[in-house]
Amino acid sequence: MSGAATHAYGGPRAALRGGAREALGLPAFVLAASYVGFGALAQQSGLGLWLALASTPAVWALPGQVVLVEMLVLRAEWLAVVAGVSLSAARFLPMTLALLPYLREARPASWRLYAAAQLVAVTGWAAAMRQCPQLPPEERLSYFVGFTLPLVAGAAFGTATGFALADVMPRAVMLALVFVNPIYFMLVFVGDVRQRPAVLALAIGAIAGPLAHALTPSWSLLLTGLVGGTAAFLIDRAWRSGPRRGGSS
Repeated sequence: MSGAATHAYGGPRAALRGGAREALGLPAFVLAASYVGFGALAQQSGLGLWLALASTPAVWALPGQVVLVEMLVLRAEWLAVVAGVSLSAARFLPMTLALLPYLREARPASWRLYAAAQLVAVTGWAAAMRQCPQLPPEERLSYFVGFTLPLVAGAAFGTATGFALADVMPRAVMLALVFVNPIYFMLVFVGDVRQRPAVLALAIGAIAGPLAHALTPSWSLLLTGLVGGTAAFLIDRAWRSGPRRGGSS
Protein backbone atom coordinates (compact mmCIF):
# COMPACT_ATOMS: atom_id res chain seq x y z
CA MET A 1 0.00 0.00 0.00
CA SER A 2 1.09 3.61 0.27
CA GLY A 3 3.23 2.81 3.28
CA ALA A 4 5.30 0.48 1.12
CA ALA A 5 6.07 3.14 -1.47
CA THR A 6 9.79 3.67 -1.97
CA HIS A 7 9.57 6.55 -4.41
CA ALA A 8 7.37 9.62 -4.75
CA TYR A 9 7.27 12.60 -7.10
CA GLY A 10 5.66 14.95 -4.58
CA GLY A 11 2.06 15.01 -5.78
CA PRO A 12 -0.16 14.06 -8.74
CA ARG A 13 0.97 16.99 -10.93
CA ALA A 14 4.62 16.23 -10.31
CA ALA A 15 3.93 12.56 -11.10
CA LEU A 16 2.26 13.61 -14.37
CA ARG A 17 5.37 15.58 -15.34
CA GLY A 18 7.66 12.80 -14.13
CA GLY A 19 5.89 10.23 -16.27
CA ALA A 20 6.13 12.51 -19.29
CA ARG A 21 9.87 13.02 -18.76
CA GLU A 22 10.44 9.29 -18.61
CA ALA A 23 8.44 8.70 -21.79
CA LEU A 24 10.17 11.47 -23.77
CA GLY A 25 13.24 9.40 -24.53
CA LEU A 26 13.76 5.93 -25.88
CA PRO A 27 10.10 4.79 -25.38
CA ALA A 28 8.65 7.67 -27.42
CA PHE A 29 11.42 7.43 -30.04
CA VAL A 30 10.92 3.69 -30.58
CA LEU A 31 7.15 4.04 -30.77
CA ALA A 32 7.39 6.97 -33.21
CA ALA A 33 9.75 4.91 -35.41
CA SER A 34 7.22 2.07 -35.48
CA TYR A 35 4.47 4.46 -36.49
CA VAL A 36 6.59 5.81 -39.33
CA GLY A 37 6.20 2.34 -40.82
CA PHE A 38 2.46 2.40 -40.11
CA GLY A 39 2.05 5.82 -41.73
CA ALA A 40 3.81 4.61 -44.87
CA LEU A 41 1.69 1.46 -44.91
CA ALA A 42 -1.48 3.51 -44.55
CA GLN A 43 -0.50 5.84 -47.42
CA GLN A 44 0.43 2.99 -49.76
CA SER A 45 -2.84 1.23 -48.91
CA GLY A 46 -4.91 4.27 -49.88
CA LEU A 47 -5.93 5.25 -46.35
CA GLY A 48 -6.35 8.99 -45.82
CA LEU A 49 -3.98 10.83 -43.49
CA TRP A 50 -6.70 11.99 -41.12
CA LEU A 51 -8.14 8.50 -40.79
CA ALA A 52 -4.65 7.11 -40.15
CA LEU A 53 -4.06 9.76 -37.47
CA ALA A 54 -7.49 9.22 -35.89
CA SER A 55 -6.88 5.47 -35.65
CA THR A 56 -4.06 6.06 -33.14
CA PRO A 57 -6.10 7.46 -30.21
CA ALA A 58 -9.16 5.43 -31.24
CA VAL A 59 -7.42 2.03 -31.41
CA TRP A 60 -4.08 2.75 -29.67
CA ALA A 61 -2.57 -0.59 -30.67
CA LEU A 62 -0.27 -0.89 -33.66
CA PRO A 63 -1.27 -4.50 -34.51
CA GLY A 64 -4.94 -3.49 -34.39
CA GLN A 65 -4.25 -0.50 -36.65
CA VAL A 66 -2.46 -2.75 -39.15
CA VAL A 67 -5.51 -5.04 -39.07
CA LEU A 68 -7.69 -1.97 -39.68
CA VAL A 69 -5.68 -1.00 -42.77
CA GLU A 70 -5.62 -4.53 -44.19
CA MET A 71 -9.36 -5.03 -43.74
CA LEU A 72 -10.18 -1.65 -45.29
CA VAL A 73 -7.99 -2.54 -48.28
CA LEU A 74 -10.00 -5.76 -48.61
CA ARG A 75 -13.20 -3.66 -48.49
CA ALA A 76 -14.54 -5.63 -45.55
CA GLU A 77 -17.83 -4.63 -43.96
CA TRP A 78 -17.51 -2.17 -41.09
CA LEU A 79 -18.95 -4.69 -38.65
CA ALA A 80 -16.22 -7.16 -39.64
CA VAL A 81 -13.58 -4.42 -39.32
CA VAL A 82 -14.73 -3.53 -35.81
CA ALA A 83 -14.81 -7.21 -34.82
CA GLY A 84 -11.32 -7.84 -36.23
CA VAL A 85 -9.76 -4.85 -34.53
CA SER A 86 -11.52 -5.65 -31.25
CA LEU A 87 -10.30 -9.25 -31.28
CA SER A 88 -6.74 -8.09 -31.94
CA ALA A 89 -7.00 -5.94 -28.78
CA ALA A 90 -8.35 -8.73 -26.55
CA ARG A 91 -4.91 -9.04 -24.92
CA PHE A 92 -5.48 -5.67 -23.24
CA LEU A 93 -8.22 -7.07 -21.00
CA PRO A 94 -5.91 -9.07 -18.69
CA MET A 95 -3.36 -6.24 -18.86
CA THR A 96 -5.98 -3.74 -17.70
CA LEU A 97 -7.17 -6.07 -14.95
CA ALA A 98 -3.59 -6.40 -13.70
CA LEU A 99 -3.03 -2.63 -13.66
CA LEU A 100 -6.43 -1.53 -12.34
CA PRO A 101 -5.88 -2.45 -8.65
CA TYR A 102 -2.91 -0.07 -8.46
CA LEU A 103 -4.83 2.80 -10.09
CA ARG A 104 -7.99 2.31 -8.01
CA GLU A 105 -6.25 2.42 -4.65
CA ALA A 106 -6.64 6.21 -4.37
CA ARG A 107 -10.35 5.92 -5.40
CA PRO A 108 -10.31 8.29 -8.40
CA ALA A 109 -13.51 9.19 -10.24
CA SER A 110 -14.80 6.38 -12.44
CA TRP A 111 -14.55 8.46 -15.61
CA ARG A 112 -10.83 8.91 -15.00
CA LEU A 113 -10.36 5.15 -14.87
CA TYR A 114 -12.38 4.64 -18.07
CA ALA A 115 -10.30 7.28 -19.82
CA ALA A 116 -7.08 5.72 -18.54
CA ALA A 117 -8.20 2.28 -19.75
CA GLN A 118 -8.25 3.63 -23.31
CA LEU A 119 -4.54 4.46 -22.88
CA VAL A 120 -3.53 0.92 -21.92
CA ALA A 121 -1.01 -0.43 -24.41
CA VAL A 122 2.14 -2.48 -24.14
CA THR A 123 4.76 0.24 -23.59
CA GLY A 124 2.80 2.33 -21.09
CA TRP A 125 1.50 -0.74 -19.29
CA ALA A 126 5.01 -2.15 -18.81
CA ALA A 127 6.24 1.16 -17.36
CA ALA A 128 3.21 1.50 -15.07
CA MET A 129 3.49 -2.06 -13.77
CA ARG A 130 7.12 -1.39 -12.93
CA GLN A 131 6.65 2.04 -11.31
CA CYS A 132 3.16 2.14 -9.81
CA PRO A 133 3.80 -0.31 -6.94
CA GLN A 134 6.58 2.04 -5.77
CA LEU A 135 4.44 5.20 -5.91
CA PRO A 136 1.93 6.57 -3.40
CA PRO A 137 -1.61 5.68 -4.55
CA GLU A 138 -2.54 9.29 -5.36
CA GLU A 139 0.33 9.58 -7.87
CA ARG A 140 -0.15 6.36 -9.82
CA LEU A 141 -2.88 7.37 -12.25
CA SER A 142 -1.14 10.69 -12.96
CA TYR A 143 2.13 8.92 -13.65
CA PHE A 144 0.46 6.49 -16.05
CA VAL A 145 -1.35 9.24 -17.95
CA GLY A 146 1.77 11.42 -18.02
CA PHE A 147 3.83 8.57 -19.41
CA THR A 148 1.29 7.55 -22.05
CA LEU A 149 0.21 10.89 -23.56
CA PRO A 150 3.67 11.69 -25.02
CA LEU A 151 3.65 8.23 -26.57
CA VAL A 152 0.34 8.99 -28.30
CA ALA A 153 1.75 12.30 -29.55
CA GLY A 154 4.92 10.59 -30.77
CA ALA A 155 2.88 7.95 -32.55
CA ALA A 156 0.84 10.63 -34.32
CA PHE A 157 4.03 12.43 -35.37
CA GLY A 158 5.50 9.16 -36.64
CA THR A 159 2.32 8.39 -38.59
CA ALA A 160 2.37 11.77 -40.33
CA THR A 161 6.09 11.43 -41.08
CA GLY A 162 5.69 7.95 -42.55
CA PHE A 163 2.71 9.10 -44.59
CA ALA A 164 4.80 11.91 -46.10
CA LEU A 165 7.79 9.66 -46.80
CA ALA A 166 5.85 6.67 -48.14
CA ASP A 167 6.76 7.29 -51.78
CA VAL A 168 10.51 7.17 -51.10
CA MET A 169 10.54 4.48 -48.40
CA PRO A 170 11.43 0.92 -49.46
CA ARG A 171 8.76 -1.59 -48.45
CA ALA A 172 11.30 -3.67 -46.52
CA VAL A 173 12.20 -0.64 -44.39
CA MET A 174 8.53 0.16 -43.83
CA LEU A 175 7.76 -3.37 -42.58
CA ALA A 176 10.91 -3.46 -40.45
CA LEU A 177 9.90 -0.23 -38.68
CA VAL A 178 6.50 -1.68 -37.80
CA PHE A 179 8.27 -4.43 -35.83
CA VAL A 180 10.65 -2.13 -33.94
CA ASN A 181 8.25 -1.62 -31.04
CA PRO A 182 7.43 -5.31 -30.39
CA ILE A 183 11.16 -6.11 -30.38
CA TYR A 184 11.84 -3.20 -28.00
CA PHE A 185 9.07 -4.32 -25.66
CA MET A 186 10.35 -7.90 -25.67
CA LEU A 187 13.84 -6.72 -24.71
CA VAL A 188 12.48 -4.48 -21.93
CA PHE A 189 10.28 -7.27 -20.65
CA VAL A 190 13.08 -9.82 -20.64
CA GLY A 191 15.43 -7.38 -18.90
CA ASP A 192 12.86 -6.60 -16.21
CA VAL A 193 11.71 -10.14 -15.47
CA ARG A 194 11.81 -10.80 -11.73
CA GLN A 195 9.05 -13.32 -11.16
CA ARG A 196 9.13 -17.05 -11.88
CA PRO A 197 5.77 -17.17 -13.78
CA ALA A 198 7.03 -14.55 -16.25
CA VAL A 199 10.25 -16.49 -16.83
CA LEU A 200 8.29 -19.71 -17.35
CA ALA A 201 5.85 -18.02 -19.76
CA LEU A 202 8.68 -16.59 -21.85
CA ALA A 203 10.56 -19.89 -21.97
CA ILE A 204 7.50 -21.98 -22.84
CA GLY A 205 6.33 -19.41 -25.38
CA ALA A 206 9.72 -19.42 -27.10
CA ILE A 207 9.40 -23.19 -27.55
CA ALA A 208 5.69 -23.30 -28.36
CA GLY A 209 5.75 -20.39 -30.84
CA PRO A 210 7.64 -22.07 -33.71
CA LEU A 211 5.74 -25.34 -33.16
CA ALA A 212 2.37 -23.57 -33.25
CA HIS A 213 3.36 -21.64 -36.37
CA ALA A 214 4.32 -24.88 -38.10
CA LEU A 215 0.92 -26.36 -37.25
CA THR A 216 -1.33 -23.36 -37.94
CA PRO A 217 0.22 -19.99 -38.88
CA SER A 218 -3.12 -18.19 -38.66
CA TRP A 219 -3.70 -19.19 -35.02
CA SER A 220 -0.10 -19.56 -33.87
CA LEU A 221 0.10 -16.32 -31.87
CA LEU A 222 -3.11 -17.00 -29.96
CA LEU A 223 -2.15 -20.62 -29.29
CA THR A 224 1.34 -19.64 -28.13
CA GLY A 225 -0.01 -17.12 -25.64
CA LEU A 226 -2.68 -19.49 -24.39
CA VAL A 227 -0.31 -22.46 -24.03
CA GLY A 228 2.60 -20.43 -22.62
CA GLY A 229 0.57 -18.48 -20.09
CA THR A 230 -1.57 -21.44 -18.94
CA ALA A 231 1.39 -23.79 -18.64
CA ALA A 232 3.41 -21.19 -16.72
CA PHE A 233 0.51 -20.62 -14.31
CA LEU A 234 -0.02 -24.34 -13.68
CA ILE A 235 3.69 -25.11 -13.27
CA ASP A 236 4.17 -22.19 -10.88
CA ARG A 237 1.13 -23.19 -8.81
CA ALA A 238 2.34 -26.80 -8.60
CA TRP A 239 5.82 -25.56 -7.69
CA ARG A 240 4.50 -23.44 -4.82
CA SER A 241 2.01 -26.00 -3.49
CA GLY A 242 4.39 -28.98 -3.63
CA PRO A 243 6.55 -28.11 -0.58
CA ARG A 244 3.45 -27.29 1.50
CA ARG A 245 2.00 -30.72 0.89
CA GLY A 246 5.31 -32.35 1.68
CA GLY A 247 5.77 -30.35 4.88
CA SER A 248 2.27 -31.04 6.17
CA SER A 249 2.35 -34.81 5.64
